[in-house]
Amino acid sequence: LLPTCGLRGRGRGTRALLSLGRPPGRAREGGGSGVYLMVCTARDRVGARYKVQENIERFFTRFVEEGKATVRLREPAVDVCLSKANASNLKNFLSAVRLAHQGTDIGALPLSALVPAKTSEVEKPKTKMIITSRRDYPLTKNFPYSLEHLQASYCKLARIDTRVLSLKKLRKLDLSHNHIKQLPATIGDLICLQELNLHDNHLESFSGALCNSTLQKSLQFLDLSQNKIKALPIQFCQLRELVNLKLDDNELIRLPFKIGQLDHLRFLSAARNKLPFLPNDFRKLCLENLDLFGNPFEQPNPLVPNIQLKIPLTLLECAARATVNYRIPYGCHLLPSHLCEDLEVAKTCQCGSACLSSFIQITVTMNLHHVAHTVVLVDNMGGTEAPIICYFCSLDCYSQFLDRYLQSNG
Repeated sequence: LLPTCGLRGRGRGTRALLSLGRPPGRAREGGGSGVYLMVCTARDRVGARYKVQENIERFFTRFVEEGKATVRLREPAVDVCLSKANASNLKNFLSAVRLAHQGTDIGALPLSALVPAKTSEVEKPKTKMIITSRRDYPLTKNFPYSLEHLQASYCKLARIDTRVLSLKKLRKLDLSHNHIKQLPATIGDLICLQELNLHDNHLESFSGALCNSTLQKSLQFLDLSQNKIKALPIQFCQLRELVNLKLDDNELIRLPFKIGQLDHLRFLSAARNKLPFLPNDFRKLCLENLDLFGNPFEQPNPLVPNIQLKIPLTLLECAARATVNYRIPYGCHLLPSHLCEDLEVAKTCQCGSACLSSFIQITVTMNLHHVAHTVVLVDNMGGTEAPIICYFCSLDCYSQFLDRYLQSNG
């Protein structure tokens, strides 16, 4: 209908700063006369000014709750179409424009100084920054607060810049190919962080504090490959939203004990580490792609058990088993913290019961296709099998397993 009304199409939207006020140095006039609506854009920072008093033909505010509104002017015949605005700010602004249109006294109006807009006020906020050399790394200038994706690779960083840790909108952080030795716990304050790439650094550990931070709810991609990590903390499996985990080329001697809790994990690579076997909880994973190539896996032998049984069971063992088996609530306000930590890593017998420090341990062979759709060969011989730890809470459970094993192997 716009052509029939003699109006042009609204055109392409652009980021703008709207102000309501008087030109600087203008003599005070009574009522709302002399009040202008000024629209500044990146192309026109000086701004276009429109008289307001008795010059508004109509306000369109049906969708103001969504940050949308239109102000139709009489002279010139212009529609100022607003969208993507803060709903609360937009309501206040439109109220002020309405008062100026009605000729309300100047003292009742929240007026601004009509001066050209700053570049930062009208330019689109920068959301992505890629730095790939030391000389390009900003030393005197802050990072844009609006960054959602930051890459700072090959910058020889020995630690993570505290300015980076204040970028609350950051979703993707790539600090690969640096010299970082330690991660600050304040990375957990990046509440929107979904991807963290620390490939090719000098990390020797991954903090348990990070695993208990807000990263539990946001982190989906984590690349710790090509570092010097020997083990991951017990709390690592609290990062329940992880989908892609890369641990290649480290010095890992074991994978997280409760790795089966990572029920969103679909891509796992831990090639070229020092893994002798896989944890019992590994059976619970449901992966699309798995790469464990180049690990010195031990030859499993179910007939040579590691017996840690204590007969009779200690009172501590009995209490611990009952707590886990009957799902009795516990915490540091009820039990000493070291007992809580022990309960968190309780082993699970083949019969489903729990055991703490009294158990029989063996390694058996598992075909990795049971947990992953695509498996990279474990060795150069074309194998897709790896040793996995099994636990038994008693001699009876172990003997039953042994009977089944001997029967299946003739």
